[in-house]
Amino acid sequence: MKTIPTYVHGILDYIVGIVLLIAPNLFGFANLGGPPVVIPRVIGIVVLLQALFTNYELGLFKVLPMRFHLSMDYVLSIFLALSPWLFGFHSQPAHVWMPHVIVGLAVFIATWMTQTEPRRISATDRRTAV
Repeated sequence: MKTIPTYVHGILDYIVGIVLLIAPNLFGFANLGGPPVVIPRVIGIVVLLQALFTNYELGLFKVLPMRFHLSMDYVLSIFLALSPWLFGFHSQPAHVWMPHVIVGLAVFIATWMTQTEPRRISATDRRTAV
């Protein structure tokens, strides 16, 4: 069931990282401060840094193995989805806690569906692609 190539996962990493950074402003709860605001922003930074350092097509520094990257995605996504209850802001209006849950679950599912190894293009493949 691993249908998402690592290249597509990389694109999603950068999109999700940016969305998490701006989520408090985007969903109108930036004025609250505290965990509802800090958690998505910190996770957004971690996601972006992890993407830059992962050994896949869109990684810049290619240090972290893809399997480690995916393991971290599982941990971060579960933490994000559970954060409204872990930090007690689940009783806030839905626009405050729901983005945490939805993005956390979406990242978990995307991680579960992502291939564990980047596709390596052989010299033959490159020649036939031209």
